[in-house]
Amino acid sequence: MAWNRLHASSSPAEGGALDWTITAMRDTIDRLLRARGWDRPHAFAVISEAVWWVTMVDATLVRYHPDTYDGVLASHDATGRREIEGTFGGLRFVRNQMGYYLDHADFIQPVGPRAGVIAAWTWRSLPEPGLDSLPARGQEWEMTRYREYQAWLAGGPVGETFSRAAAFLRLASDTCLTRG
Repeated sequence: MAWNRLHASSSPAEGGALDWTITAMRDTIDRLLRARGWDRPHAFAVISEAVWWVTMVDATLVRYHPDTYDGVLASHDATGRREIEGTFGGLRFVRNQMGYYLDHADFIQPVGPRAGVIAAWTWRSLPEPGLDSLPARGQEWEMTRYREYQAWLAGGPVGETFSRAAAFLRLASDTCLTRG
């Protein structure tokens, strides 16, 4: 966030870019929450798309609306703030690893009789990633995200993760758009 504040430029097409990315995120998450009986490739694809959209909307808000983002985050109690920050940290880890270093199936596990309900699938617990190829600062950053993944996502349903993330992003974006 510090880097983004130092390098922030004006918001692209004020409201427009944020508006359409929020819409795309909502559509993807709504599709994921309603999905029933999909085959694994389609389920993995919609989960991956939801990870991408959530982390992109989060990054857009952090970069172009940091004061509003911080204000909305501060409006939550300490436990709520930690849950929100941990959820986004964990999702950033997924975004950075899924498809590059780990397969979708390494992250996501269909669950028993509810395996047809994609939102009920759970995030798998993962071993520590090998980060030797990263510089020390990058290793530290990625390990922090890994720990947040383990603490806030692993073992939990993917639908709950995306519902929690989307609720915060909707509140933050609505606040930005009403101020704009």
